[in-house]
Amino acid sequence: MKNMKRWLALALCLAMVFSLAACGKDDGKPTADPNQTGNDPAVTDQPAAEQVYRQLYASEVTTFNYLYTGNTNDLQMSANTVDCLVEYDSYGVMIPSLAESWEANADNTEWTFHIRKGVKWVDYQGNEVADVTAHDWVTAAKYSNTAENEASNQYMYDGIVKNAQAYFNYTAYLLESDNGAKTVDEEGNEIKVVPEVKWEDVGVKATDDYTLVYTMEAPCAYFPSVLSYSSYMPVYEPFLTEQGKNFGAATGPDTILYNGAFLMSEFAPQDHRTLVKNPTYWDKDNVFIDRLELRYNSTAGTIGPEQFIRGEVDYAELDASLLTSWLTDDNTYNMVSSSRPNVSYSYFYVFNFEPRFDASLDPDNWTLAVNNENFRQSIMHALDRVGALAVQDPQNPESIVNNTVTPPTFVSGAGMDFTEYPALKAITDGDSFDADLALEYKAKAVEELTAAGCKFPVKVYMRYNPDTTNWDKECQVVEQQLENALGKDYIDVIVEAGPSTGFLGAVRRTGDFGLMKCNWGADYADPQTWTDPFSKTNTYNFMNQDASRSVGDVACDHKGAETQAIVEEYYRLVDAAKAITTDEAARYTAFAEAEAHLINHAIIVPYSISFTGYVATRLNAFEGEYAPYGLALQRYKYQHLLEEPMNMAKFTAENDKWQTERAAALEANK
Repeated sequence: MKNMKRWLALALCLAMVFSLAACGKDDGKPTADPNQTGNDPAVTDQPAAEQVYRQLYASEVTTFNYLYTGNTNDLQMSANTVDCLVEYDSYGVMIPSLAESWEANADNTEWTFHIRKGVKWVDYQGNEVADVTAHDWVTAAKYSNTAENEASNQYMYDGIVKNAQAYFNYTAYLLESDNGAKTVDEEGNEIKVVPEVKWEDVGVKATDDYTLVYTMEAPCAYFPSVLSYSSYMPVYEPFLTEQGKNFGAATGPDTILYNGAFLMSEFAPQDHRTLVKNPTYWDKDNVFIDRLELRYNSTAGTIGPEQFIRGEVDYAELDASLLTSWLTDDNTYNMVSSSRPNVSYSYFYVFNFEPRFDASLDPDNWTLAVNNENFRQSIMHALDRVGALAVQDPQNPESIVNNTVTPPTFVSGAGMDFTEYPALKAITDGDSFDADLALEYKAKAVEELTAAGCKFPVKVYMRYNPDTTNWDKECQVVEQQLENALGKDYIDVIVEAGPSTGFLGAVRRTGDFGLMKCNWGADYADPQTWTDPFSKTNTYNFMNQDASRSVGDVACDHKGAETQAIVEEYYRLVDAAKAITTDEAARYTAFAEAEAHLINHAIIVPYSISFTGYVATRLNAFEGEYAPYGLALQRYKYQHLLEEPMNMAKFTAENDKWQTERAAALEANK
C-alpha cells in the first residue's frame, strides 16, 4: 500500500464532487492444475471450467445493423460477432483477418485483398449458412452507399472509394425525385438533376470469389486502416435481401448472421445479451473467453461495484467518493486499478457561432462576443484543464490533458509523431492555461466589444448530458474557474442539463448552447480524420456561418467577417493538405498547419483524451486488440479472465511493459 496515502489524499479532496457509474461480470476457474501432465484420469479427463465473463450495462442498443449505424454502443456487439478484412494485435500492428493478404499498386489507387477461404456465415445457433466470399464486401458497399438505406456511416466512403459518393448522390436524387418524375420538392424548391452513376462504376469489385479490389478516388496510403470500420464489414446478400428492413433489428439474435469470434445466442431487450464462442470461428484458438453474459440494469452504475465485491460482475467503474472507501479497506484496496487512457477519442471545447437558444440567454449578445477573438482567447487561457480533469482522474489528471485535437501517439508520419510537426510542436509542448494572459485578452475584448455594443456580463450558456458520469461536476468546476479568473462582471456562466435521451439531437446539433465540451472519435490512421468535426456542414460549432448576417438589430458584419476569414483559411489549408497524397511528410506538415490555425485563433479549445477513471476489473486490457480507430478496443478476442482483479501495481507494470514492447513492435513493422 505504499501509494495509498497519495491516492487517499487526492480522493478525499475530490470526494464531494463525484458521482458513481459502472459495468461488470464473473468468471470460472480451472478445476485442475494446468501445469500437471500424465495419464491421471482425474486430470486429463476433467475439462477446464467454462470461462464466463459477466457485465452489467445500462444503455440498450438501438440496432444490430452495422451497415447503418456508427454508434459506439450499437457496435459493441457487431465488433465481436462479425470480422473485418483486417484486425490488430495488442500493440496496434495491423494483421490479417478475413483477408489473408493484400497489396496496393504503385500509387496506392488500387488495393487488392485475398479473402481467407473456409470461413463460414452461421446463424445465432451456429448452423452454417454460406461461405464468406469477396462478394459479401461488394454487397455491403452497395447497401451503405444507397441513399434509401440512410446509413449514418456512409461518409467513410466519401472521397475514398471511387464514385461511391457520386453513386450515393445519384440514388438520393432518384429518391427525392421519385425516379425523375418530380422536378420540385414538397416545398416547391427545384430538385437539381444529378447525372446517372451506375453501381458498376463504383470502385468495389469481386474479381472472383476470393479476390476483392477497391479503387480509390485518389492515392490513399492509409486505406487498410479504414477497413475495420463498420460500413466495411461484410454481409451475405441472400440473407440481407430476405431480411429487408428487418436486417439488424434489435429484437432478437436472428436478424444478422455471424462470422466472428462470438455468436449472440440470446438477446432480450432491456434484459440480457448472451454471447458464446463461435465453434466454427477461423481463429478460435485465440478466443479464450467462452461466454459473455451481459445483463441490463438501469442502475448499473450504482450497483456494479458492490456486485464486483461479491463476485457477480467482472468490471465496475469507481468514482472518487467510492474510491476513498475502497482504498481504506484491505478487502478492496487490491481490486482498484486505473483504466487505460484512450487516444481513440479527443475532447475539446467549442464556441457555438450559431446560437439557437432562448432569448432570455441573449443569443444576440453572445454572437457579438464569440466573434471577437480576444473574447475567445480569454476563455481559452482561463480554463485550467488539469484542475477540471481532476474530476475524472484525481491521481494524475496531467496524463489525460490533450493540447491538440489530434492526440499524441495517434499517428506518426515520416518517423515523427503528428503532434510534433512544426506548426503544432509549440502547442504540444505548452499549456494554454495562463490566468495573467487571460486577463490581458479580457481587457482587449472589453474595449472592442463595448465599442460594438456588447453588454456585460456576457452570458455563457454551458450544457451537459446528465447521463454522463461527472459531467455536471466538471461543468461546475469550469464555471468556477472561468468566473473566478475573469470576473463575474465580464461573464456569467450558466450551466444547465440537457435531456439524458437524445442529447446530441436536442442540444449540440440544434445549436442550443454557447460553450460546450464535445468529442470526436478517429475513423482511420491519418490526420484527416480529425478535421471531420469541423467540416463546412458541421454541427459542432457551426463556424461556417454567414458572416454578413445581422444579429437581431445589431449588425455584426465586421467581427463575423473576421471569424469567417479565419474559417475560410482553415478550409483552404485542409483542402491543400488533402491534395497531398504521395508525400507523407508534406501531408502531415500541411494538416498540422490547419489544426494549429484553429487552435491559435481559439476557434476551439483542446481539452483531453478519453479516460474511464478508476475501475475494478478481471480483464487485462493490454492483452486485447489495440488501435486508436475502428472497432479494435471493443473486442474480447485475445483476452483471458484473471484469477485475481487487476490492481494498480500490476496495471503500472503491464502498462510499462506494453509501452516498451509496442515501441519495438511498431519499429519492426515500419
